[in-house]
Amino acid sequence: MPLKLDFGTQLVSATHNPGKAKEIAELLEGRFHVIAAGALGLPEPEEIEQTFVGNAVLKARAAADASGLTAIADDSGLSVTALGGAPGVLSARWAVTQSGARDFDLAMSKVEAALKAQGASDRSACFHSALAVAWPDGAVVAVEGAVKGALVFPGRGGQGFGYDPIFLPDGASETFGEMDPARKHAISHRAVAFAKLKAALF
Repeated sequence: MPLKLDFGTQLVSATHNPGKAKEIAELLEGRFHVIAAGALGLPEPEEIEQTFVGNAVLKARAAADASGLTAIADDSGLSVTALGGAPGVLSARWAVTQSGARDFDLAMSKVEAALKAQGASDRSACFHSALAVAWPDGAVVAVEGAVKGALVFPGRGGQGFGYDPIFLPDGASETFGEMDPARKHAISHRAVAFAKLKAALF
């Protein structure tokens, strides 16, 4: 029998990123009671997998095991063509400061500096999002979505989070950082992955 999620189910959002937790809750459209892993004091597992899907499954599994609840996790990142796909699964690590905090202005500066160091004129990039739902009994469902675009420097807009200010999706005139959240949710990499997840589970 295919796995399903019933409306009203309590879900743990397996993230300690407030922006990501808010976006996941919004994309779930109020169908579930969502609790962030950070609010439960759950440990943040080390992301040791080499793929977005692998890391999403790892995080969902860790949150489900620690909480005893069904958990949903996202692993997402920016892949830059001229940088051979970097930062990719290391996107969050590019934002880590010497104090251990995350600063995505720093991360975006690193991307720009890396492109300049290579003398690369190609600004094409892709945002990836893998979503995984893990049940306490061990079952897991995972999907992946992506959206193509180009990078712009300096970044534009204060909406969104992470690398959103420098990412201009194909066919758009606004970066994810400039877009109204509702518009971004309709076209983003996470939205593509959620559409697949809804088809599979709801």
